[in-house]
Amino acid sequence: MDPESSDRRVSVRDMAKVLGVSHSAVSLALRNSTQVSEKLRKNVRQLADRLGYQPDPMLAALSNYRREKSAHPVQSVIAWIDAWEKPAKLRSFKEYEAYWTGAGQAARKLGYQLEEIRMTGEITPQQLNEALSARGIRALLLPPHANVPDWGDFPWENYFVVRFGRSLPAPLTHLVTADQTENAAMAFEKILERGYRRIGFITREAPMRASCHLSEAGYLIAQRAVTEELRLPVCSLAGTKGAAVAKRLASWVKKHRPDAILTDIPSLPGLLEKIGLRVPDDIAVATTTVLDSGIGAGINPQPEEIGRVGVLLLGSMMQEGALGLPPIFRQILVEGSWGDGASLPDRKAAPIAV
Repeated sequence: MDPESSDRRVSVRDMAKVLGVSHSAVSLALRNSTQVSEKLRKNVRQLADRLGYQPDPMLAALSNYRREKSAHPVQSVIAWIDAWEKPAKLRSFKEYEAYWTGAGQAARKLGYQLEEIRMTGEITPQQLNEALSARGIRALLLPPHANVPDWGDFPWENYFVVRFGRSLPAPLTHLVTADQTENAAMAFEKILERGYRRIGFITREAPMRASCHLSEAGYLIAQRAVTEELRLPVCSLAGTKGAAVAKRLASWVKKHRPDAILTDIPSLPGLLEKIGLRVPDDIAVATTTVLDSGIGAGINPQPEEIGRVGVLLLGSMMQEGALGLPPIFRQILVEGSWGDGASLPDRKAAPIAV
């Protein structure tokens, strides 16, 4: 049968007949599996486009059901690239470890194994590429980094790549991250609901950090819910050290008299104590992420979901054959959830006038 002369849906078996290969090989190629050659994957993609191939939704649903009901054999490896100066430190953070957990669970469901590969100072970008290529690894996850690695001339065009967060300015790949703007706005609203009126935002991030701007933006947007006299300016401790930190903090608190503070600084309660303020007796505190902080109240950014969605995005790219840096940048934002805690007791005050 010539699939091009038929009005019925083009099938995998039709394409296999045209190419002179087995239908299972075509099926693997459509899933971009490394179990078949790159040449066959390319030929199958081109033929599928030419014939207008579309998966049968009922067969796809049945296939997904069968996969869910059985354990997946590992088809290949998704590499988690750790280029931290001290690689063991990355997953010591609860948030980043949760990225790993969510990504690993999603990878196993898709039939992949998540493997951490540490790019220490002794490994050059060229050596990293050679090691990945030798093992047939083409799917990469880039977790957040405290330092920006020197990627040199690493051939991103040969890989499927997804970043977590915005800490890496390069490579400019698709990313999955927490919705910092919405999370900060949510936190402001929750603090209001608990009876606080003068809510401040304190950050120590450098002004050029995107995550700082986004959380700050959410805070400033949320301030529209209160009258102008209750809108406190942001307090930035960026660039300060030692006694200068306490001096700037004390000056801001004295001038603006906040009764609650939203912050991205885990050590803020200790800093407030140094200027004579106890949490929560004198001032309440909530945080933009509760996972790596001793601050009880604040946002859980749902890092396991971020990790899971990162792998799902990577899987869709592999199915499409979307190698390299994308011509159109895509970012997926995951909304967090609020959690009450002892650092921000409920005041049970009357509703705030807006």
